[in-house]
Amino acid sequence: MEALIPFFLNTLTLISILLVVSMGLAIIFGLMNVINLAHGEFITIGAFTLVAVQAAGGSFWLALIVAPVVGYCFGLALEKLLIARVYTNPLHAILVTWGLSLIIQQSLVLIFGASPQRVSGPFSGAVDIFGVGYPAYRLFLIGFALAVFLATIILFKKTRFGLDLRASIQSREMASVMGVDADGINAKAFALGAALASLAGVLLAPLTAVTAYMGINYLARSFFVVLVGGAGSVGGVAAGSTIIGGLETILSYQIPATVAQALVLVVAIVILRFRPTGILPA
Repeated sequence: MEALIPFFLNTLTLISILLVVSMGLAIIFGLMNVINLAHGEFITIGAFTLVAVQAAGGSFWLALIVAPVVGYCFGLALEKLLIARVYTNPLHAILVTWGLSLIIQQSLVLIFGASPQRVSGPFSGAVDIFGVGYPAYRLFLIGFALAVFLATIILFKKTRFGLDLRASIQSREMASVMGVDADGINAKAFALGAALASLAGVLLAPLTAVTAYMGINYLARSFFVVLVGGAGSVGGVAAGSTIIGGLETILSYQIPATVAQALVLVVAIVILRFRPTGILPA
């Protein structure tokens, strides 16, 4: 029992991280069909927002509010200036977002330096669970990720914005005829995906060293989560996160973490070979 509780909670922690990290990509790539290679950098922007807020004397909770706003505004500006011009050309979208990721990385290095930054979480110490201590912050992360996931589902299923977005995805021309501002919806959706990625960056920062390149570690994982779960399906993100996060945690207990990640990606490729539309397609 003492060994199973940390294992189970570690699995839930990684699944929760992937859930929040991939939610933004599920919107940008899964729903909007934009291959955004700068998704990892939006995560990094969120993490560095926490660095800046705490350096200025602010708290983790303040950064948790500020980071999504920064990500949303940054994503909205980029969509208007660059992304809106490449929706119809996937190759151009890849090149633009790849170049954007390099620019963001180097800009962060120039502003904050190349050295890893350390931040503090809102909780310290551990919570006793059946006689086993587990970090309080990780438990908070699990609960908060679930709340974000449920809020995102409600946004897409129960609000006018979600209805308009789904309508414009299914038929942009028909949605426009019905009075939907497709361009405005796309801009808001891209900005929302960037905001969720920045929120994920704040949650990740206390668990790792913050560097300008930290987002790269989650880019491939995010794409595989969305593809395995089912591109275009918000619910599929939960399935993809569970498969990718669960397998990686199990394998990491037996083999080195880098080898475990590589094997998980191989498993994901095999799944896509037999289920090209994912576990829960839209």
